[in-house]
Amino acid sequence: MSRIVRYVHEGQGPRWGEVQPEGSWVQPLACAPYDAIVSDGPPIRFDGLKLLAPVEPSKIIGVGSNYRAHVAEMGRELPSVPKIFLMPPSAVIGPGAAIEIPPRTRRVDHEAELGVVVGRRMVRVPEAVAMAYVFGYTCVNDVTARDLQRSDGVFSRAKGFDSFCPVGPWIETELGPDDVRVRCWVDEALRQEGRTSDLIFGLPRLLAFISSVMTLLPGDVISTGTPSGVGPLRHGQTVRVDVEGIGQLWNPVVNRADRIESSDA
Repeated sequence: MSRIVRYVHEGQGPRWGEVQPEGSWVQPLACAPYDAIVSDGPPIRFDGLKLLAPVEPSKIIGVGSNYRAHVAEMGRELPSVPKIFLMPPSAVIGPGAAIEIPPRTRRVDHEAELGVVVGRRMVRVPEAVAMAYVFGYTCVNDVTARDLQRSDGVFSRAKGFDSFCPVGPWIETELGPDDVRVRCWVDEALRQEGRTSDLIFGLPRLLAFISSVMTLLPGDVISTGTPSGVGPLRHGQTVRVDVEGIGQLWNPVVNRADRIESSDA
């Protein structure tokens, strides 16, 4: 398997790298890996790196109500077409970074998901060839302020807060995504478990549908939906998303005080 990371090393970075097969070393890359893997310098130790989110997307496209059991627990009807929404790039954080709960919400939920990373520009791509445009796969936690989602009736505020889209720990480029297990733990309690074979709309359908609506660019992420078992997070907990064949994405949870940032510029 080939794993692509973004990292900081000895205060230098961020940089792209390719994890070597034995897992102990990372080969630095000269640029983003979507067009070609171009090595740049000698390998460095993996355990000396600070991992960042392995993507710099122009957008993150979420898919709502895409597991039957999750649709049932939310009291909704099965969708006839994919229910898509956008999340801002500013919501993205990497492994180990803190999910910050803003004081204006009373309930923030975890949502473990398989993330699809686009590798080539996609515009109205047919379903039959859509998977050829995928660069790889990663773990996503589609964090949601559930009370704001219900009161607003739309998703932007509920899913758009800074830190509400953890992604990582890397991009796995050789995963077979059709039947992988997706799980979520909060501390040591298993909260969610499902398989991508239970998706209402599979990946080729999602890619074709979304690219018929908007142009997808290299590095964009599609978060494919969450299994049943979503539940609340609170300060001091640690949430862990585990996607079979990729690895584990973990993030601590903290309360955030509202603050106003200003600039003299």
